[in-house]
Amino acid sequence: MAERMGELKVGRGSDPDTDVGPLIDDTQRGKVAELVDDARQRGARVLVGGEPVGERGYFYAPTVLSDVPPDARLLSEEIFGPVAPIATFATDEQAIEAANRTEYGLVAYVYTRDLDRAFAVCEAIETGMVGLNQGVVSNPPHRSAASSSPALGARAGSRGSASTSRPSMWRSASDWDRR
Repeated sequence: MAERMGELKVGRGSDPDTDVGPLIDDTQRGKVAELVDDARQRGARVLVGGEPVGERGYFYAPTVLSDVPPDARLLSEEIFGPVAPIATFATDEQAIEAANRTEYGLVAYVYTRDLDRAFAVCEAIETGMVGLNQGVVSNPPHRSAASSSPALGARAGSRGSASTSRPSMWRSASDWDRR
């Protein structure tokens, strides 16, 4: 992950070769830097990035942090920057507890080869949507695990969502409430 994040091109959003554009303003770039620094001070390791980019604009390097401790602010505050914190867990219950610790959470992702485990974890996570073995949320119908995996699509379809506008493993909080 760090290698791929490190390869992303930071630049003007109007440049077709740009992967990561600027943040909204200097205040937001400062907030991202503050949260990364807080995690670093608490023991997180910066694997790539971790700093503003360039003299002009509001750019921040795509960043991957490992060994992020549970008390790091970026695990409980919205960062709105190109930062991927990695925190490990030993049990599914620890992962669910960590995922549900924040009051925010528009999207959560679960990655596993065990679909029974995946659906059990997805059902326990309290968030807006849960992506299963999914990397892109901005356009889930085109990059869904269901559309690329017949086995997953059949299983996901059997646990269907009330919505037809997204693959069945993508469920909104209201979908979960109706169950």
